[in-house]
Amino acid sequence: MIVPSLLLCDFARLGDEVRKLEDAGAPALHLDVMDGHFVPNLSYGLPIVEAVRKVTELPIETHLMISDPAQFAEQFHEAGADAITFHYEAVDDPRPLLTKLRELGAVAGLAYNVETPVSAIRPYLDACDLVLTMSVTPGFGGQHFETEALAKLRELSAMAPPEVLLEVDGGVNADTIADCAEAGSQSHIIGSGIFRHPPYGEAIAKLQQLARSTSRTH
Repeated sequence: MIVPSLLLCDFARLGDEVRKLEDAGAPALHLDVMDGHFVPNLSYGLPIVEAVRKVTELPIETHLMISDPAQFAEQFHEAGADAITFHYEAVDDPRPLLTKLRELGAVAGLAYNVETPVSAIRPYLDACDLVLTMSVTPGFGGQHFETEALAKLRELSAMAPPEVLLEVDGGVNADTIADCAEAGSQSHIIGSGIFRHPPYGEAIAKLQQLARSTSRTH
């Protein structure tokens, strides 16, 4: 899957941007929520999730790059997020929040940073619906892909239950997506690779073709 990250979209024309992505065949939308504390940047919060929910029926994944995800997870679900992904590094024990998200009816996602070993999240894979491998240091869009993420994807692909969706986020574009798919990624979160290469339909189609040409079944 090629999932647009809205961080680099034109927020002055948010509704139009979402409709263009729908027309381009996007299967879902990814919203990066940053608090300026867990990561050194501020983005947007609940009002943007609510606004996107009003203009689309596409699944929405909120990527909570915040220090206390448990405090706000239910609110983001109520605002319209279908999937909620939070960071392993932001909590003492991911399992209670993963369990809570499933109880709410949300897709439960766990993200981990480039410097975090895959072994750290292994004990929680049974509680995850998706795992997000970061391929940049989280906080800003348009960063350069860190190739050590590929080894992490391969390791994760070998150990994760088959029903767990494997995502990658950060610096994924036409130059890197084939390697990500070959390493085991099934869902590719892409910002600049779509928004800086319009029209969106052509960008997504090209990225899908590159991913499918080398991907392997997880």
